[in-house]
Amino acid sequence: MADSADVQHGVEDQSKRDFLYLAAGAVGAVGVAAAVWPMINSLNPSADVLALASIDVDLSPIAVGQSITVTWRGKPVFIRHRTEEEIAEAQAVPLEDLIDVQSDDERVEQPQWLVMVGVCTHLGCIPLGQNPNDNKGEFGGWFCPCHGSHYDTSGRIRRGPAPRNLEVPAYTFIDETTITIG
Repeated sequence: MADSADVQHGVEDQSKRDFLYLAAGAVGAVGVAAAVWPMINSLNPSADVLALASIDVDLSPIAVGQSITVTWRGKPVFIRHRTEEEIAEAQAVPLEDLIDVQSDDERVEQPQWLVMVGVCTHLGCIPLGQNPNDNKGEFGGWFCPCHGSHYDTSGRIRRGPAPRNLEVPAYTFIDETTITIG
């Protein structure tokens, strides 16, 4: 028969064993977390990428009819101060004539300012049309000479292999002459 001291000793051993299992498990979990955290943290965007997440652009030096290019997230962004003729031309296009149907009003916050990512939606080329002497294509906007995509004065694809309009990034007007892209 088991002595009461042996029973008591067995209970103490069981209690010690449970504690050792829990302590070893906790130390193991902390060790795994310490080893895995650097790998998980490396998936976060770096500081230089976060700094480029949004940019402010001063529009005041851009004359009517002039375009500038800024870099946002490593991509060129075309900003054009459109003339009254360009605005009228863009608004007059029948939507059924468009490959990627989007009205001019859907692409701009203020009609005189067109903001879009300057990357052709066909194969990622940079379309011509930012400089006054560039070939602007058949529709007076931008032209991608690599494969012949023609964009209108609203950046919409009108002819060529590009499947979509030039992308309009998220942007907001901070005041009359400053926008934040991103």
